[in-house]
Amino acid sequence: MSFTNIAVIGTGANGASIGADLIQANYQVTFIEQWPSHVEAMKANGITVNMPGETVVTPVTAKHLFEVAEIKEKFDLVFMLMKAYDTRWAAELIKPILSESALVVGLQNGMSIDDLSQVLGKDKVIGAVIECCSNMSEPGICNRETPPSGSWFAVGGLSAETQARAKAVAEVLGNAGTVQVDADIRSAKWMKLVANASELVPSALLNQPLHEVTQDQEMVRFMKMCAREAIAVCLGSGSKMVPIFGLKEANQNPSQYADELFEQVLEHFTFPETLTTVLQDWRKGRRSEVQEINGFVVSEGNRLGIPTPANAKTLDIALRIESGELSPSIQNRSLILHGLELS
Repeated sequence: MSFTNIAVIGTGANGASIGADLIQANYQVTFIEQWPSHVEAMKANGITVNMPGETVVTPVTAKHLFEVAEIKEKFDLVFMLMKAYDTRWAAELIKPILSESALVVGLQNGMSIDDLSQVLGKDKVIGAVIECCSNMSEPGICNRETPPSGSWFAVGGLSAETQARAKAVAEVLGNAGTVQVDADIRSAKWMKLVANASELVPSALLNQPLHEVTQDQEMVRFMKMCAREAIAVCLGSGSKMVPIFGLKEANQNPSQYADELFEQVLEHFTFPETLTTVLQDWRKGRRSEVQEINGFVVSEGNRLGIPTPANAKTLDIALRIESGELSPSIQNRSLILHGLELS
């Protein structure tokens, strides 16, 4: 099937650049965004996407959240790129403007596929994994370190009906990167969560780019400990180890595969100045997705009786940062490593 009216809700760095790719491919796309000055900048000047060796300016149709109530024509495909903790209310916001056959694709961290399904019904939801490195500090300007040739996605449905439509979604999203149609999207999302649990938050605690933190071998061992705990919880929950990020197969040793996912992100999706999305949020004064990443590992681990001390330590320090008790700083290194036996 073809999609004639597409929306991207959450047009920050990743959402705006992906949406621009679809517009450049001649799709009709509406941007829906909650940052007022960003919306006004896009209305006035379009979206500027700076990529290695190339800058592309794309005119866009951009809407404030309050303007969603004015939209008359319904969407048949929506890409959701809101923060994971905003998934439920954002799904409720767009629910009235979805066509009867519409699909909503959750290009987000964490297990937001469940939140989307609970609000919209699993027959309307396509789960997705995203690996695209970009950042935004100025309204209307996206700095994308991985252009479409270096970006990677996986998509899949939770039901036979939506899985059958995943290929059509992949054809659209293929304009923004390489897309894999995955038969077990929940497990694929778990694999991304394993990588995120090891890198997004632990490196941000030190207020340093990920590449810089990985020069510290004790921190690397701590981060890999987070990944190994996460993969243990994944398996305990009934999900499987599956290949993502373009890997051909999944190493059947859980600890080794957790390490491989960690290294794959560093090799292909990390650059010297890359700030994780968590650190970008903190530097902007916003809360992060730590509850949806390391917090999810901890809560599921508690439910299943699986120890997660490294993820619990990460969650504790991150929440202390978000409460204002601590700041992201290299001084947090001693708090991170204290009392843990690193393998």
